[in-house]
Amino acid sequence: MIRVKTLYADLASSMATLRAGHDAVDRSREHVVAALGDGLAHYGINTGFGVLANKRIDKEQLAELQQNILLSHACGVGDPVPANITRLMLQLKIHALGLGQSGISRSTFRQLLAFDESDLTPWVPSRGSVGASGDLAPLAHMCLPLIGRGEVWNETESGKMAAATAMDLRGIEAVQLKEKDGLALINGTQLMTAYGAYVLERALVLQKEADILATMSLEALQGSAVPFDPRIHNIRPHPGQITVAGNVRKLLAESEIMDSHRDCGRVQDPYCLRCVPQVHGASRDALAFAVSSIETELNSVTDNPLVFDNGDIISGGNFHGQPLALAMDFAAIALAELASISERRTYLLLEGHDGLPKLLMKDTGVNSGFMMPQYTAAALVSENKILCHPASVDSIPTSMGQEDHVSMGSISALKLLSVLRNVERVLAVEFLTAAQALDFRAPLKPGRGVLIAHELLRSQISHAQKDYEVRNDLDLCAKILRRGELAMGVEAGIGSLA
Repeated sequence: MIRVKTLYADLASSMATLRAGHDAVDRSREHVVAALGDGLAHYGINTGFGVLANKRIDKEQLAELQQNILLSHACGVGDPVPANITRLMLQLKIHALGLGQSGISRSTFRQLLAFDESDLTPWVPSRGSVGASGDLAPLAHMCLPLIGRGEVWNETESGKMAAATAMDLRGIEAVQLKEKDGLALINGTQLMTAYGAYVLERALVLQKEADILATMSLEALQGSAVPFDPRIHNIRPHPGQITVAGNVRKLLAESEIMDSHRDCGRVQDPYCLRCVPQVHGASRDALAFAVSSIETELNSVTDNPLVFDNGDIISGGNFHGQPLALAMDFAAIALAELASISERRTYLLLEGHDGLPKLLMKDTGVNSGFMMPQYTAAALVSENKILCHPASVDSIPTSMGQEDHVSMGSISALKLLSVLRNVERVLAVEFLTAAQALDFRAPLKPGRGVLIAHELLRSQISHAQKDYEVRNDLDLCAKILRRGELAMGVEAGIGSLA
């Protein structure tokens, strides 16, 4: 089974297993070969596609039919799918076909494995799918190189080269598609699933890092630990809420800063501090739902028609992207909220509370301090509000009305990646400003977990005494978060966060 948390290791294991043997593929193929001689119409095997499903194709033209479906459906446009996500698409297609209910030929399946083994990554335009019969256009572009057409990624100025040229260099010959091969290749949800799995694998780490950063800000602002009392959360037992409160308590352990203001008389903190468990927790629960949906898809067969062990070849709708579209729209909203509340904490850090200098710099006037990074965070949070409009509420009929309800899941997928990138940048702003604010609490030390996070950043970025070009530090903060270094560093010191 492929899991989001262990995505890359699980896929590597699947590829190794399929390279060793693919009996399920061969058994499924035998049923397709048998069906070719039964005189019946079988969708996409000896008929046309989509609205042309009722048009029978002569036996002599069946191979041409499969090649033509790649050529005709490769009409994507726009910027390319990132190479690492296309790599996931390729491996997910191999995994799904390897489950043995698609009827693909051994020669075409082995060609897919050859591309994976040779690190040949197709160059795929990102726009063109409506998430209806899966991701037809992107998958057509992904599979064109199998027959020596299309392009692959390459270290050149344009970033791509002709697939035929790259294949010649590696000694790989173009494959001749057989009956059903083309349809099995382009039917499916691998673009949507690859984007969803890629983002959520990172989000599982990022949600921990959001808890760490919130606790850094809490310490820097001398906020109260009382709202994280487990009794509060046990009587509103949303799983994410309980988890986040526990993480904050663990991060605050041994805090000298907390001890120093325990009797200060403050009654309540602003929501961006006090309600971290409720807000971060709700995002966690939403992301958990999205992970569950994506994991189901990672281990599903989503092309059409499907081939069953008794020889039945059945046409259905497993390619429809609605489960993914809804899950990814929900995930985008959940991630965006982590950024929204983070920006509010950054704003609070700049206001000069409880002995912190305004704008987190002592000599302001001639210096603007950390005024402008908050602008950047605000801009990204605002952009996310637009990106979080759900694509899944839209539908435009295609294929002359045959495909009369579509999911727009590919748009959900593209937007989700953009939201993730914005969230990483917003959290990077909080990382930089919270560390700057904590410097002013010395010599008092924060909780052990927060101290590790602070020292990790200070080992790479110095305290700012005056204005400087802050962009490079924000880029570095984002890289630390993106690589998971913050979570790994803190967990190495205090144990695993939930």
